[in-house]
Amino acid sequence: MKALFNDGHVAELSEDEELQVLRHSASHILAMAVKRLYPEADFGYGPATDNGFYYDIDLPEGVKISEDDFPAIEAEMRKICKENLKFETYELPRAEAIAHMQERGEKYKVEHIDDLPQDARITFYKQGEYVDMCVGPHIMYTKALKAFKLTGVSGAYWKGDKDNKMLTRINGIAFRTKEELAQYEELLAEAEKRDHRKIGREMDLFMMSEAGPGFPFWLPNGMRVRNALMQYWQEMQDAYGYEQVQTPIILSRTLWETSGHWDHYKDNMYTTVIDDEQYAIKPMNCPGACLVYKNRPRSYRDLPLKLAEAGLDHRHELKGALHGLFRVREFTQDDAHLFIMPDQITEQVMDTAHLITTYYAQFGFPYRIELSTRPEDSMGSDEDWERAEQGLRDALDSMGAEYIVNEGDGAFYGPKIDFHLQDCLGRTWQCGTIQLDFQLPERFELEYTASDGSKQRPIMIHRAGFGSFERFIGMLIEQYAGKFPTWLSPLQVKVLPVSEKTREYANEVASQLRAAGVRVKVDNRDEKIGYKIREARSIDRVPYMLILGEKEVEAGNISVRDRSNETHQTSMEEFIAAIKEEISERS
Repeated sequence: MKALFNDGHVAELSEDEELQVLRHSASHILAMAVKRLYPEADFGYGPATDNGFYYDIDLPEGVKISEDDFPAIEAEMRKICKENLKFETYELPRAEAIAHMQERGEKYKVEHIDDLPQDARITFYKQGEYVDMCVGPHIMYTKALKAFKLTGVSGAYWKGDKDNKMLTRINGIAFRTKEELAQYEELLAEAEKRDHRKIGREMDLFMMSEAGPGFPFWLPNGMRVRNALMQYWQEMQDAYGYEQVQTPIILSRTLWETSGHWDHYKDNMYTTVIDDEQYAIKPMNCPGACLVYKNRPRSYRDLPLKLAEAGLDHRHELKGALHGLFRVREFTQDDAHLFIMPDQITEQVMDTAHLITTYYAQFGFPYRIELSTRPEDSMGSDEDWERAEQGLRDALDSMGAEYIVNEGDGAFYGPKIDFHLQDCLGRTWQCGTIQLDFQLPERFELEYTASDGSKQRPIMIHRAGFGSFERFIGMLIEQYAGKFPTWLSPLQVKVLPVSEKTREYANEVASQLRAAGVRVKVDNRDEKIGYKIREARSIDRVPYMLILGEKEVEAGNISVRDRSNETHQTSMEEFIAAIKEEISERS
């Protein structure tokens, strides 16, 4: 596909660039359609996004656009595409550009020009009667936009500033072909079915309450999942040589000042006053780990010291940003802090990366790795940063890992390696991280006695694998659509007596399973067996159903139905042996 650039030249686009240009052009076509239907409308910004496009629009007094208006707007957009209008571009000096936009009544564009640097090029794109100030590039003709759909409408402050006027944001998606659009719509439908908030309600996993927005309540079934994941986490800490600690939730403001978090993070911290002294509820666990390290003298023989903590943290998020378990104000961080000597960097980063990637293999998540370097808002010397960044590069190179460099996106205290997971819906999540830190050991004056008797500073590694348990469980709910593997499932077996005559046998079977450590319930309700099976499959999403009728009672065996809906008869001994092996191996 060819595109028109703002200097007038035309060039072929790569496949990666095509969608961005199509979606940006779709926003202009959307604005043109709205202008035809609502001639008094004014226009703010209209960019492409990772998933589509939007335009922020100032509608005339008393006029509102809802999703009921989308068919008319989409019809006008299709008409514009059919007209096959040519995109044209031109550039104007600043004063002429301002006059041009004033003449067209584009007050937001005039304000935008005022925000641009004095030496900025000011370019425009035109299709038909519609003109937009834009850097481009754009498609050559409107007919190149073949597949689009408007997806939502919301409010958005001009320039994202709550002190400015609220505009109407219309969102849409665009693809190269109608087939790609249809595939995306299927993906959206699948995402809706897998929504962890919906499944969480159906399976009684967790709840939210206005009594504490962003503070999850774990329900009994959710606690089963959480505890099973926590047990796996604890076993993995033992396997990789970590000691487990727990640090206080509330600590003095002076601690956060020492760590630097107060200067960099206080707007996201909850505070309280105790004995006339200001305290903060911890947003992260690392200062507490430093105090644990400093609790007694350390020798080079103690290093690496690897302290794992499933720490309960609190961070303030805007209420509008909260989203199920994915964005919360209270969460349990899968955290660890390693205190090491300089010559242990490569070995320990590699070991930590192997632990994290083992997690992801367990749950079938593909991932990509990013190395993030020094941000503008950072602490420490150039030498420390160069040393830290090189240490991470050496570890990744020694592993033969593929990674990309994300310039300037490190933490304020050190560079980091991030692991971005891809889920079954193609979305990416940043969960795992390995952060090298020379700053906190300096701030907390941490020391160890070297082999020559001298006092040296340890290097600190911050590590997370799941990220937060809350978000990771939300991801797992959607990854499995609630059909957790048996070891993780809140209910592993549901026993379904066919009639009242077989209830006693059903309870005996359940007792044997419970004694074997299997999570089991008996459905003793006076319901038809077909209803019980459908509920166990669609609501409980249970791995195994045991359907017990009179012939099973007489034979002293069980009928087992698994998630393939196939049923076979077996003995209790064989079933218990098989399910215990499946659970213990986490297969």
